[in-house]
Amino acid sequence: MEEKAEELDNYLDSHYIHRSNWLRAAVLGANDGILSTASIAIGVAAASATREPIILATLAGLVAGALSMAAGEYVSVSSQTDVEKADIEREKQELSEMPEIELQRLAEIYEKRGLKKETALTVAKELTEHDALGAHIRDELGINEISQAKPMQAAFASGAAFTVGGLLPFLVTLFLPLNSMEYWLYGFALFFLIILGALAAKTGGSSIVKAIARITFWGTVAMGLTALVGYLFNVNMV
Repeated sequence: MEEKAEELDNYLDSHYIHRSNWLRAAVLGANDGILSTASIAIGVAAASATREPIILATLAGLVAGALSMAAGEYVSVSSQTDVEKADIEREKQELSEMPEIELQRLAEIYEKRGLKKETALTVAKELTEHDALGAHIRDELGINEISQAKPMQAAFASGAAFTVGGLLPFLVTLFLPLNSMEYWLYGFALFFLIILGALAAKTGGSSIVKAIARITFWGTVAMGLTALVGYLFNVNMV
């Protein structure tokens, strides 16, 4: 029996959906860190004859971006949490005031999923006896441990990933030649984005080629437009 339980745990570990929350926030943060920081640096480099303004703008973009990503992720996921809590409280009230209607609603859900009417009602009754609220939260509201919002986890993953991603182009502005800096930034940023796309796809079990193509295309568009702005204004920053 213990061996079967262990086999089941190992089987579930091979799936990727349980990584979706933190992986989404981390990939989004790292992608924004690389892309926005490199884009700022490229835009300033295209209009600057010295290194200092490029470094200052890139560092400011890195710090502001990391804090903004963490705060934004926390606020947005907290809003989702508030909605989930409000729905759960409403479900508690409905179970208290009209248990029969809620039982029928649960049975209808199982029936729509393919169970026969009698079987669906039996399952609904047994789950209601075991944990009525849990059954409705999971099957009526669609909230479970995997999909449930976790604000602090999302904020930390997003902010930390942005910082790591943003440090990469920042290091380029510090150590690589000033001559053709925007091209150095573009090349290294694209390289970093390709690595990120491959790692994200590998971690999430999706197509590596598709992830790399997507992240490369949109990265090129973003950095190209930012460089164009720098060239158009052509402000000599000394």
